Amino acid sequence: MRRQRNTFQAREQDKTPEKELNETEINNLPDKEFKQKVIRMLTDLGRRMDELSENFNKELENIKKNQSEMKNTILEMKNSLEGLNSRVDDTEEWISKLDERLEEITQAEQKKEKRIRQNENSLRELWDNIKHANIRIIGVPEGEERDKGTESLFVEIIEENFPNLRKETDIQVQEAQRAPNKISPKRPTPRHIIIKMSKIKDKERILKAARERQQVTYKGNPIRLSADFSAETLQARREWHDIFKVLKGKNLQPRILYLARLSFRMEGEIKSFPDKQKLKEFITKKPVLQEMLKGLI
Repeated sequence: MRRQRNTFQAREQDKTPEKELNETEINNLPDKEFKQKVIRMLTDLGRRMDELSENFNKELENIKKNQSEMKNTILEMKNSLEGLNSRVDDTEEWISKLDERLEEITQAEQKKEKRIRQNENSLRELWDNIKHANIRIIGVPEGEERDKGTESLFVEIIEENFPNLRKETDIQVQEAQRAPNKISPKRPTPRHIIIKMSKIKDKERILKAARERQQVTYKGNPIRLSADFSAETLQARREWHDIFKVLKGKNLQPRILYLARLSFRMEGEIKSFPDKQKLKEFITKKPVLQEMLKGLI
């Protein structure tokens, strides 16, 4: 029993931290106690070394484990990135093909629109050529031609307004009629009369005389004579109206030429423009004209 108690006390002493001794105390220890002291210190140091080694191995294992997990994560990220890059490449290729297709469609649409405009212009020019010899009479009451005929009515207008022209020129009418053919009860004004001349020169002489006279009448009532154009050309000519009015107010002698060109005199020269875009390009170099037509182009 005494031996067991001594053994237990020795173990307890091993677990109990050894009280640190100073150098003087160590030198005063007997050899036996000094040796025991050194042995305990070495034993304690070995135990601590074992604990540190065990903890170090555990930490090293954890580091290796974490490193392995990090490698797996990095590999997964790399694979994901490669997949993403592949999808980006596929997307870029798809977008590139879409751009090419869109460009093809755009070019096809532009060509189609160009063909349509060309066809419309060709049709407009054809229709205007058919109407080139026509004179449009506006403002003659309905029924005036019923007894005498439309051609005779036109002759009366010429004799009333341009008697000298009637004597000097053998005016020949190819066709004369109201347009449209049917009367609409909703139409507040009389239908126009279309006179198709046999010669374009006769038409031009009559319209020139009408411009010079400024006011044309039928039985003393004012009417108008004008060239006959397609609906598209009439609209193009109407688009010049506000600009024409301003230029006329500035005494620039504007005119609407065949078919729908605007001309006016500026700086001693006659300028002519087929559309507003060409006029806009011109006035950028003419500040006075640009200010004059501000808001109209």
